[in-house]
Amino acid sequence: QLRLVESGGGLVQPGGSLKLSCVASGYTLGYYAVAWFRQVPGKEREGVSCIGSGSSQRTTYAESVKGRFIISRDSARNTVTLQMNSLRPEDTGVYYCAAESVTVATLDPTLYAYWGQGTQVTVSS
Repeated sequence: QLRLVESGGGLVQPGGSLKLSCVASGYTLGYYAVAWFRQVPGKEREGVSCIGSGSSQRTTYAESVKGRFIISRDSARNTVTLQMNSLRPEDTGVYYCAAESVTVATLDPTLYAYWGQGTQVTVSS
């Protein structure tokens, strides 16, 4: 079974950067569409970014993070990373990576069967 583990969260000041990693084990992550979601208490899980698999490496970003976040694959490490720049307090939340064995990724959480445990990102001065 595919297992996902996120890392890289932490406390950062507004305007700072963090790089989140989603490391997979059990299967080759390149065959899976992967997405990042975030959640804060009392709110629904929000799609942040996603990347397709195989021949479709198309990326999608939520409007709120366009131009600031970059999703990419590191096939050698069986990992998908989320580079987060120009962070804002509203980016605070628990960030989850999710995967599904489909080609086209979306920001709909119901698409994904495999989820990591999450990593906390706090943007505060």
